[in-house]
Amino acid sequence: MNETYDVIVVGYGFAGAVAAIAAHDAGAKVLLIEKMKTPGGISICSAGGIRISKDKDQSLRYLERTNGDTAPVSLLDTLATGMTEISSFVEKLAAKTQATTKTTTANANYPFPGYDSFGFISIASIENYDQDEAYPNVRGMRGGARLFQVLERNLADRGIEVLLSSPVKKLLREGERIVGIEAQISGKMTALSAQKAVILACGGFEASAEMQKSYWQEQDVQPVAFLGNEGDGIRMAQAVGADLWHMWHYHGTYGVKHPDPKYPFAIRLARLPDWLSGHGFPENNAFATGSKSDQPRMPWIVLDKNGRRFMNEYPPYLQDTGHRAMAHYNPDTQNYPRIPAWLVLDDEGRQLFPLGMPSYHQEGVSFEWSEDNKVEIEAGILHQASSLEELSQKTGIALAVLKQSIEDWNECCKNGLDEEFGRPSETMMAIKKPPFVFAELWPIVSNTQGGPVHDDKNQVLNPFGEAIPGLYAAGELGSLFGHLYLSGGNIAECFIGGKIAGENAAAES
Repeated sequence: MNETYDVIVVGYGFAGAVAAIAAHDAGAKVLLIEKMKTPGGISICSAGGIRISKDKDQSLRYLERTNGDTAPVSLLDTLATGMTEISSFVEKLAAKTQATTKTTTANANYPFPGYDSFGFISIASIENYDQDEAYPNVRGMRGGARLFQVLERNLADRGIEVLLSSPVKKLLREGERIVGIEAQISGKMTALSAQKAVILACGGFEASAEMQKSYWQEQDVQPVAFLGNEGDGIRMAQAVGADLWHMWHYHGTYGVKHPDPKYPFAIRLARLPDWLSGHGFPENNAFATGSKSDQPRMPWIVLDKNGRRFMNEYPPYLQDTGHRAMAHYNPDTQNYPRIPAWLVLDDEGRQLFPLGMPSYHQEGVSFEWSEDNKVEIEAGILHQASSLEELSQKTGIALAVLKQSIEDWNECCKNGLDEEFGRPSETMMAIKKPPFVFAELWPIVSNTQGGPVHDDKNQVLNPFGEAIPGLYAAGELGSLFGHLYLSGGNIAECFIGGKIAGENAAAES
């Protein structure tokens, strides 16, 4: 071993930073190690709202319902309890770094019992901070970058050692116990000792096409913001006997591709408010937060390759389940008839608001979506057709089918009722005025939920439910969410689970 620590934390996003802080504050000598040149992972692109609860029992009811028996109630109880307690921890971190917090009430995303027991805590402001200077390679909802800055300052204040550009390749064992890591540091393979524990907090596998093909039916799914999450921690955990869960479940929606290969991400469509919550971040939203009866108009519909609608384009939480209807595989034709699908709207819809919402953490990438969507048409992200006849020619959809689909949709708008798919009437908008705007539409992944199973101490478990000595996991790496997602829920897991993992790892003998 070249160097000895008490606790080694692998991955420097929200979960890794919190775990390192918690382990250090519990008395451990800590190393925080990250494979990328810049820290922050996918965390830094987020809205930065940590889910909190004003009623643990009600929040637990909601979490049980949305997780569909895919996670033990005891672990959901730990998460719900943590949501009632985490605010004081966040406030202490903020106070130490000249930052202020903001607490808001915000409903959960689905109308299940307990949905109104939730809120957010976020970072409202930071002294002597400019995001464009601090994180020039990051484009997101800004709240995530503010929250990450608070964590960075806390790490620096504590003098916690951080190594960047140092990919961890494997976990080291003595018998059944994890005793360290092997990492590529300054181009050299180096063994580092963890006398107490290793904490894996290195994200999921949204940037791994290979793992997507192994665990998901739908192909191809495009990453939306970060190329560093390639499943490294999952593979390392598997190599030492970890069980896995929730590998099918990812937080996703639908979006468009940029034709320039230098822009390696898909672009999700505008972040419209959810039916219940509006995400609780009106300052990050082009629209006022509202209820299902007061939603903004969505100017587009989605057609399959044959030119027919197949989904409610505006589900209760678009950023969670927008992609799911696209996963259908046709065994007769041996293809995915909805991948890619077609986004279709008219010129009046084009003028409503920016259709896309770029998000990225990547060096050398820069893209801002225009207000009227004209730049995107010129760039080839969106396309135009002067008539339905031209739209038919450019998409390959039979003209008769295309006309019928548009006529049926316009009739739904006239009647204020989408009887077949149940789209909220307030969001419906007819498609009549040429030139028509269209684009190929793809399922996209913001982040995955799958990874190693853990217990209420965040210890990683093997397939027999036994803890692997000296190994913990936190954050997106093995999330509890296995059916429906709660906006801000992964960030809550990063803070609650990271804190639990750090404290328990430091307490190892």
